[in-house]
Amino acid sequence: MKIEQVNLHLLRMPLKSHFETSFGRIFTRDCILVEMKSEGLTGWGECVADRDPGYSYETSTTAWHILKDFIIPKLLGKDVTQPGDVQDLMDFVRGHPMAKGGIEMALWDIKGQREGKSLRQMFGGVHSQVAVGVSVGLQDSPEELVERVGGYLAQGYGRIKIKIKPGRDVGDAQAVRKAFPNIHLQIDANSAYTLETAGVLKPVDELDLLLIEQPLAEDDIWDHSRLQPQFRTAICLDESIHSARHARQAIEMQACRIINIKAGRVGGLTEAKAIHDLCSQHNIPVWCGGMLETGVGRAANLALASLPGFSLPGDISATDRYYAEDITHERFTLNADSTITVPDQPGLGVKVNPEALQRARLAEYSTQ
Repeated sequence: MKIEQVNLHLLRMPLKSHFETSFGRIFTRDCILVEMKSEGLTGWGECVADRDPGYSYETSTTAWHILKDFIIPKLLGKDVTQPGDVQDLMDFVRGHPMAKGGIEMALWDIKGQREGKSLRQMFGGVHSQVAVGVSVGLQDSPEELVERVGGYLAQGYGRIKIKIKPGRDVGDAQAVRKAFPNIHLQIDANSAYTLETAGVLKPVDELDLLLIEQPLAEDDIWDHSRLQPQFRTAICLDESIHSARHARQAIEMQACRIINIKAGRVGGLTEAKAIHDLCSQHNIPVWCGGMLETGVGRAANLALASLPGFSLPGDISATDRYYAEDITHERFTLNADSTITVPDQPGLGVKVNPEALQRARLAEYSTQ
């Protein structure tokens, strides 16, 4: 696959409703779409870095800089046999996995189109439909949270994740569990606690949760290994896992019992699959996290989550959970059994709508 041209599209997508986590509230979501040309084919990838450095140090601005000024000039004219091979060409840039993940995704799209295979086929996915849930941001009160959760349950979502932060944690979780005693429920702290303050979460052990996601620092594994024995509920690591190496260390330290895999966070689909394979070898359940992706990233997430080790519902909600208008012609809908169907067309299996792309675009860059 000769990389002949790479175009960047900086998008700002208005959300249907605000989304709040422990690090802030947003009303729009930024991302970068990577458009790659190779031997008559066009592949698309999504860099999931957002405008603000809350979840990650990477932002849409830094990713744009790294892609435009460093990675793309290095790649132009190069011939890549497998999508994962591009990682060696990008190794001269330290970090910036979200920028790199967008590039690799576009190559997977091209490879699939060239071979007439879907991403699920190329990965060896075993599920044509994957179980999904919905992530519910912080609301203004526990009562509003319960009402919002009830609305998503009515839509057919079978698993609920709620965001928490200090002062809005146990009470919110208790309110949702009391209102809905039988649902699959989990909480996500987005690194809002320390080893010293996380003890306030102990009462959630009585709520029959699926997991507690990333309670401690975003770069920590060791303190999580000290925290997990204090809880019956499984701790799940998200922000701490940037590679298969980190996943191995977390497993060896017994820092968690579950791992959330996000292809963008770990630098691409190849590394995401490697983490899946490692966790399967050690009987560690995994699930696919979400970053409010467009249809491009959502299609890739669905293919990834079709692998057999993804035994817990992912954060891959239907298109209309976040966006009134997406930038792909395809819209993903929730099936009656709280699943979403995995695309079966070659590559990512979606086509970008140029008119919608133009409406959402803030800036563009082309190497031609």
